[in-house]
Amino acid sequence: MNLFLSTLILFISTILLVFFLKKNKILIQWKNRKNDKRRIKIEDALKYLYNCEYNKLTCSLNSIAGSLSITSNEAANLIKILEEMGMIATAGESFILTAEGKRYALRVIRTHRLWEKYLADETSISETDWHSLAEIKEHKITSEEAENLSAQIGNPLFDPHGDPIPTAEGIIPRRKGIPLTQLEKGDFGKIVHLEDEPSAIYQQLVAEGLYIGQQVKLIDKNNERLHFEANNESCFLAPSFAKNVTVEMLPDLSLVKKSFKRLSDLKLGEKGVVVGISKACRGKQRRRLLDLGLVPGSVVKAEIKSVGGDPTGFNIRGALIAIRKKQSDQIFIKNESE
Repeated sequence: MNLFLSTLILFISTILLVFFLKKNKILIQWKNRKNDKRRIKIEDALKYLYNCEYNKLTCSLNSIAGSLSITSNEAANLIKILEEMGMIATAGESFILTAEGKRYALRVIRTHRLWEKYLADETSISETDWHSLAEIKEHKITSEEAENLSAQIGNPLFDPHGDPIPTAEGIIPRRKGIPLTQLEKGDFGKIVHLEDEPSAIYQQLVAEGLYIGQQVKLIDKNNERLHFEANNESCFLAPSFAKNVTVEMLPDLSLVKKSFKRLSDLKLGEKGVVVGISKACRGKQRRRLLDLGLVPGSVVKAEIKSVGGDPTGFNIRGALIAIRKKQSDQIFIKNESE
C-alpha cells in the first residue's frame, strides 16, 4: 500500500511539475513577446524622432501616435518610457533626442538601410517590398550581424532610395538636392532620392519608371501636375507626389547625357550597340543580362519575335538570346554609326 501511495504521489508530482514547467515556459514566451513588442515600438519611435529632426520637422505627441498607429494614451506612455531611459527630452510641446537616443536611432536606421541595399542588389525581390521587409529585419539582427552584412555588400554609403547609410560610428551626411517641384520649365536634373514612404506614393513613382541616377527634364508645371521627360518618355505627377522625388540640378548642359534608344526599340533586322543598363535593373536580373553579354560596346541584332510578340530573340555575340520587353526596356543602345 505504501508503495502504491508513493508511486501515486510521484506520478502526481511529475504531472504537476510538467504542468508548471509548461505554464512557466508559456509565461516566459509571453513576456518575451511583450518585451519584443515594446522594444520595437521604442525603436520605431526613435527612428521617427530622428527623421523629424533630420528633416527639420516638429515632433509632437499626436504625430508620434499617428506615425506608429497607436492611441494618444499609448504614445504618452511610450514617451514616458523614453524619458525614463534618457533617450528623449522635452522642448515645449515637442520632443528631441538626447545623444544616447540619437545613437540608438542611427543604429536602427543603419540596419534598415543596409538591409534594403542587400535586398536591392542581392535578391530579385520587388522594390516595392524592400522597405516593409527591412522594417521587420531591422528589429531582429544584432549590431554585429549588421556589420557582417555591411562587409558582405561592400560597405555601401547609400541605400537604393538614395538615403545615406549612417556609419557604424553614427556619422551620417545630409542628403543633397531639391524637390522635383522646384525645377523650372526647361531645367534638367538627376534623381538622387526617391522617398519610400508612404508606400502608395512610392509605388506610383516606381510605376512611372523612376530610379536613382535618372536624368529628367521639366517640360511644364502648374498647381495640378508636373510634366517632365525621363528616358525620352513623358511622365506626369501631381505635386504632392513629385515632391517625394529629389533631384540635383544639371546647370551645365555638358553634363546632360545624350538620349539613347532602348533595345526594345530595335525592329527585326536592325542592329544597335549597347551603351549601358538602366540603374533600375538591379541584383540577379542585372547580373543575368551582363552574363548574357549585354555590356557596353556589344553589338545586338533583333532577329525574331515570338508568336505573342514577347520575348524577342536577339543575336548577341553569335548566340540567339530571348529577352522580354520588360528587360529590353532597361537596356540602352545607340546606332552602329554613332
